[in-house]
Amino acid sequence: MELNEVELLLIEDNPYEAELAIRNLRKHKLVDKLYHIDDGAEALEYIFSGSGEDGEPNGIRFNPKVILLDLKLPKVSGQEILKKIRENERTNTIPVVVLTSSNEESDISECYKLGANSYIVKPVNFDNFSRAMKDLSKYWLQLNKRPVTYK
Repeated sequence: MELNEVELLLIEDNPYEAELAIRNLRKHKLVDKLYHIDDGAEALEYIFSGSGEDGEPNGIRFNPKVILLDLKLPKVSGQEILKKIRENERTNTIPVVVLTSSNEESDISECYKLGANSYIVKPVNFDNFSRAMKDLSKYWLQLNKRPVTYK
């Protein structure tokens, strides 16, 4: 899938939770162009692969409607990914929803300081998780309006 085709980027290392999220998004026909990454370092490489060595865009557009980001990832944390997304002019307007199992106040505060658009604690119950995926995706993919182009 081309970078400029991705509507939703899911960065989640737990295969069970990733599969649940993907199934629910497809079940409710909320997204066709979804890309899943299960590693923090791979996520950074994917997001910024259109940048030259100086971090400037080199013509490849990456502008999904939303990124769903877990915090506890292999190699690079979700907070570090969020920080890098917000620091780069090419990606800083992309909505980032932290979707994590952490209910720690320090994680919540830090994510908002780093520029998270939303922070959602993953529901443990299957039905609640399904409902949460449907609701958050409907909002971010269908209702939310954001700039079409980069700054």
